Amino acid sequence: MEHNILIIGGNGLVGKTIARILQTRNPHLNIFIGGRKGGNKGRDLKINVTDPSTFQVIKDQNINLIILSVNDKSDHILKYAIANHIDYLDITKPTPALVKAYNITEKSEINSRIVFSSGWMGGIVPGLANTLSENPDDIKGVKLFVYYSVKDLAGESSAHFMAENVAVPFHDYKNDRPHSIRHFLDTETFDFSFGIGKRSAYNFDVPDLYILNRTERIPNVSVKMTYSSKWITWLLGSFQYIRLFDILSLKTRQQIFSASGNGDQSVFEIIVQDQYELKKLSLQSTKGQAELTALSAVLHTEELLRNPHEHNVYFSHQLHEPLSLLAQLNAYETININITQ
Repeated sequence: MEHNILIIGGNGLVGKTIARILQTRNPHLNIFIGGRKGGNKGRDLKINVTDPSTFQVIKDQNINLIILSVNDKSDHILKYAIANHIDYLDITKPTPALVKAYNITEKSEINSRIVFSSGWMGGIVPGLANTLSENPDDIKGVKLFVYYSVKDLAGESSAHFMAENVAVPFHDYKNDRPHSIRHFLDTETFDFSFGIGKRSAYNFDVPDLYILNRTERIPNVSVKMTYSSKWITWLLGSFQYIRLFDILSLKTRQQIFSASGNGDQSVFEIIVQDQYELKKLSLQSTKGQAELTALSAVLHTEELLRNPHEHNVYFSHQLHEPLSLLAQLNAYETININITQ
């Protein structure tokens, strides 16, 4: 079977990285790049997610799988994929948008594979958490600690999400109940691996909070984040404490979060508590967030192409056997993983 894959947002940082890794590992695939301006190459397609009249080119090119790496607030592409029985993989959605999109699928007849891969770094955290307990049903709590380097090469989407949502409360989960919190408050000291050391980490909203509690039924879930700059970490916490973000304009907030360097490591650590013990998985991407997010999207894509998963709605970790996902990540040359008790 011929596989025609469309990456919408393929001219962005993560989209380009997905295309590079996917084509390198699978040279037989036909990979198309969708963007608002199109392009000069034969596989550049002009597609605007806000204008469904541009979607006819998807059908014209017999696209089998859409990878969405650009914000589609109205879920036009999701609805098109469902209506036309096209496989769909989305790596873009913050928690509120993910919940909204998931609700759309629950009201729809699904005749393709619809995959939400919007958790931290391409939705791999729940799968990796499941490798840390002999029986995932025994997991009582998961803590995710994120190290974000201001030197990392980052795209616009995460910065714009933070600008739009930094003053909006969100939820972590305690004893299976949602607990309202705000970004950059409730400090917790954590000793990060890979030479980073002890840092103050603060509340941070990622879809894994929702996914781990609602789909994996883990009663206690929290996420904390620290910046590579201790000064920036403290400053953001101070801004939130005095509610300065509540009165700043969206443009000003975008300027605060839009810094991007030329590349640096990205690190996250998963702490799993089951009924027997605590275990920690530490993951380092030496080439940063974009590379790891793109690699995760490629692994999900390869899994969809390799195995006959039934037509259904999935969170991306549900496609994989946890230990297989761990092994594939560990085999990639720029990924380092340590597991400790």
